[in-house]
Amino acid sequence: MKAIWFLAISCCILGVALGQYDPNCNGKTAIVHLFEWKWSDIAAECERFLGPAGYCGFQVSPPSEHVILPDNDPPQPWWQRYQPVSYILHSRSGNPDEFADMVRRCNAVGVRTYVDAVINHMSGTGRLGVSYAGSPYDGDALDFPGVPFSAEHFTPKDMCPSFDGNVNNYGDPNNVRNCYLVGLTDLYGALDYVRNAVAGYLNSLVALGVAGIRIDAAKHMWPEDIAAITSRVNNLPTEHGFAPNSKLFVYSEVIDRNDGAVRVDEYYDVGLVTEFRYCMKLAWGINDYGQLGGLIDYGWGMARDDRAFVFVDNHDNQRGHGGAGDVITHKTPREYKQAVSYMLAHPYGFAQVMSSYYFDNSDLGPPHNDDYRFGWDSPYFTVHSAVDVGINADGSCSGGWVCEHRWNPIAKMVRFRNAVAGTEMDNYWNNGGAVAFSRGSKGFFAMAKGGSMSETLATGLPAGMYCNIIDDCATSITVGSDGKAQVTINNYEEPMFAACVGCETGPVPTATAGTARPTVPTTPKTTVTVPTVPCVGAGCSVTTTTTVRPPSGNRTVIFIQKQTNPGQDLFIRGGIDHSIRPNCVENAATSPCAIPMKVSSLGTTTHYDKYNAWSIGDTKLDWYGVETGQGVYTGQPASGTPLAWTSNKQTEAGYQPLNTFGDHYWMVEMDMDCSQAEQTWFEVKAFLTNAGNGWETDVVQSACTGNGAGTPPYTSPTNHMGRCGFINVFTYSGKGCQIIAFD
Repeated sequence: MKAIWFLAISCCILGVALGQYDPNCNGKTAIVHLFEWKWSDIAAECERFLGPAGYCGFQVSPPSEHVILPDNDPPQPWWQRYQPVSYILHSRSGNPDEFADMVRRCNAVGVRTYVDAVINHMSGTGRLGVSYAGSPYDGDALDFPGVPFSAEHFTPKDMCPSFDGNVNNYGDPNNVRNCYLVGLTDLYGALDYVRNAVAGYLNSLVALGVAGIRIDAAKHMWPEDIAAITSRVNNLPTEHGFAPNSKLFVYSEVIDRNDGAVRVDEYYDVGLVTEFRYCMKLAWGINDYGQLGGLIDYGWGMARDDRAFVFVDNHDNQRGHGGAGDVITHKTPREYKQAVSYMLAHPYGFAQVMSSYYFDNSDLGPPHNDDYRFGWDSPYFTVHSAVDVGINADGSCSGGWVCEHRWNPIAKMVRFRNAVAGTEMDNYWNNGGAVAFSRGSKGFFAMAKGGSMSETLATGLPAGMYCNIIDDCATSITVGSDGKAQVTINNYEEPMFAACVGCETGPVPTATAGTARPTVPTTPKTTVTVPTVPCVGAGCSVTTTTTVRPPSGNRTVIFIQKQTNPGQDLFIRGGIDHSIRPNCVENAATSPCAIPMKVSSLGTTTHYDKYNAWSIGDTKLDWYGVETGQGVYTGQPASGTPLAWTSNKQTEAGYQPLNTFGDHYWMVEMDMDCSQAEQTWFEVKAFLTNAGNGWETDVVQSACTGNGAGTPPYTSPTNHMGRCGFINVFTYSGKGCQIIAFD
């Protein structure tokens, strides 16, 4: 054993670790594993899809610095990510700044980050080199100066009962937990130094806004050691939107298929536990619907409901590892859609959806570029960065990425799962070829193996008409006063019916990019007829096409995400910096740094009274606040160009169709004279009333994402850089930037 424990000490530490079962996403219970995605792609996906679709969050591939293997066949496999060499956040997916930007942007739209934490071991033996952040490593010498770890921090060889020092007897917990897993250098978790080093890594993640962790290879760690580590992790920071005293969500990878000495229930006190038997049982049920009724079998040792972390497949078992064989994957799409839909409809456990890339070799890494040479010493070798995740016009992905989480029934069933959270399964019906059940009085789900069914069933729903969210309400049911309805399915590819109270309103997002769009705003052309000189007789005029700027300018929208306090309002000031244009003055009417514009109304309800009043007489985006003659609201003057609080929820007073991001996105729409910007670019900064000096902190902006992103003609060391003629999305005091073309 890695540690010798007295019962009192063990109970004390386990008690401290209790409470790490909340994913910290306001009751949502489904996340997606964006396997091998880059941080920049994930940040964009949070904003354009995951947030609007209702995903609780996403699991990332291990973000810590890892080994870089020379080109073999295949080159640089996926599993090199699972051989860390330091806890620096620099990996194949991106650098520390990109990781922090991803977490911040995703938190801003209510989507949480869960890190695949590799803390059982470091690299394998026989690994030697230097990694992304410049950290050297030597697996044979047990030398990892990037942490630092050295030989005394690894499990002593005499504690491993196997003849070769490796895990080879799953019937012996000492062999499973004290030996080297497939030659990976096993950390000695009983040492305070190791516990503090690992907890330091986890605390660095928490400080950035990470909401939870998956503990890779937890089966090969003593539960007491995990408890000692997680008890040293700080509460989640409220500045990232977490409630006070929130704890890091923990789920442990424990492969228990009733085939060894280590059981899932040994890990209940440190968090949720992966339930690999669920994959097997669900696959059996999709093959034979009659078996779906016995999906959860506690007599078989399956994890109890409030500790189970479930999935149809994961990155291991879809490749033949980790209890594979009875697993459905994206390679059989019709069956996979049924399996994931059933999982999301069923109340058991906390659910994870897989998002994969295509592979024909179980070791193959992600779709990649051959983009740069790497190495401090000869020989140099090629490092392969992942290909960007492309989004097609229909919302599917390109570039070798599968994106199961975007498939129509899967995305729709995430909405269903959120709507029925906290309800029990009732009215279960199964005739061997079709299955149905209700979720309390909030939802009803049915599925037909052959693609069609027509049955009168108890739905559990209140009387009324309910549409099928799977087919965008093309079909529906009418529930009578007895709670029953005639349920008909006639769809071979997506043979599901899902209805829930209130969840049929509002679209699940599809594509926000992928179609060919201009990278600069197009200026309309006006055809005019002008006389020739000289003009003699009939036909003496010619038609000439002249470029004319439209009188109202170019439609431009600015969003700034900021959760404010009662009595606070948000304004913007901006234009071009005085260092770029000479002779700028404080008078907006004559200053070349100010940009002509006219604020557009967002609505006439009382919600927009302030915005509309302050918009009167606001004719320039400028740096000096209120303009001469600008409107006043009940005695309160403007403090710049006004913004209005908006939401993406149709039930909110501030709902705006262009807001696809979430609550607390303050918005202004204007017609701007793009010719007065710098090659369509301008600077902008937010000003918050009743908040000290009012200005947001200086911003060193990251490269913008979105289909309207480009390169500004200059950079600002303090302000957001926006683009005339586009939708610009910023976060208050944040460096992220998204620029989107109008449809």
